[in-house]
Amino acid sequence: MEIKPIISDFIKVKQPLGDFYIGKIRFEDLLDIAFADVRRIEKDEQTGYESYFGIQRKLASKRVKEISEYVTTLDAAFPSSILLAIDEYSIESDDFEETEQPNVSFDKQLNKLTIRRKENIAHIIDGQHRVFGLKKAIEDNGLFSQTLKDFELVVTIFVNMDDENQALMFSTINKAHTKVNKSLVYDLFDLASTRSPQRVAHNIVKLLNEKEDSPFQDRVKMLGFAEDNSKEIITQATLAELILKYISKNPMLDRDFLKRGKKLQRFNGKNATRYFLRDWFIDKEDAKIAKLIWNYFKAVENKWSIAWGDSEYILTKSTGIIALMRFLKDIVIHIGTHKLISIDEFESIFKKINISDVEFINDNFKAGGVGQSDLYKDLKSKSGIV
Repeated sequence: MEIKPIISDFIKVKQPLGDFYIGKIRFEDLLDIAFADVRRIEKDEQTGYESYFGIQRKLASKRVKEISEYVTTLDAAFPSSILLAIDEYSIESDDFEETEQPNVSFDKQLNKLTIRRKENIAHIIDGQHRVFGLKKAIEDNGLFSQTLKDFELVVTIFVNMDDENQALMFSTINKAHTKVNKSLVYDLFDLASTRSPQRVAHNIVKLLNEKEDSPFQDRVKMLGFAEDNSKEIITQATLAELILKYISKNPMLDRDFLKRGKKLQRFNGKNATRYFLRDWFIDKEDAKIAKLIWNYFKAVENKWSIAWGDSEYILTKSTGIIALMRFLKDIVIHIGTHKLISIDEFESIFKKINISDVEFINDNFKAGGVGQSDLYKDLKSKSGIV
């Protein structure tokens, strides 16, 4: 049975590196031909000599999972190109002779690229996480998998590109990438027309930063950067994510559900306690979420008025805020998960905690996970909450 080649629309591009082709390809077709060559060391068993192969970094399973979930959402898109390298010919041998088999050819009249459908002839230079994220989504989604197989991807194909240029292109692209500031990402949810956990978290943080007499008034780095000589200490992204963790297991999928007009699932048992803000979010009682956070941190501010907002102390830095938000769940469970807890009720808990303002320093609570954990444990043990 003859195996049909892949034929798709492409254009030829001329640049200093040489000619290459930009076009589209169905994901199922791409899977038939593509492979990722991960950087590795191989040792010759006889000589003991080590050789280095491949250019790709190892797959990050978390990133693959994120992409596999994202690609099933209503507004999934991969507009940037996946880079592939294909040799124009492959040398193949049988019992009698070696022959050259063409892998790729371009019809400049029709702007069509024909690619031989053969396993592992297209080396992924950049984009392996998108490819394997889509592959995982197909494996995880049963009946929906055909839609994913038909997902069209933008690809750039380099013909006869040597290993040195492939490695140079991979390293240049990935070194040049600037990670998007998380706070900017949350700020852009303000432009969204659809309700989502991310947008609600952004709006609450914005309110806490702008409202007069708020414990966070003018103290949030709304785009992730503080102005010179400002009193902004905690980033918008940190505070928004701490609120989100009590609303949703998967904010992206919840957002997609709402865009599709579906109802969100309410949780029972341990999950109802873990995501104690979720029901208020589902019922559009965002004001209660904001008021609970406001009351809690107002009580913190009243208890530790010297350390609160002072950059010499860790209380309003990420170490302090993360520990405090973790402790919030214990207080909510102790008092009541669907109750709008007052400032006075929070203060009654903090009165039992004998930590002084001057103790909130790096020497006692180191920056990072260890310091956050130590502070959380101190708050919980000294409050008497089991």
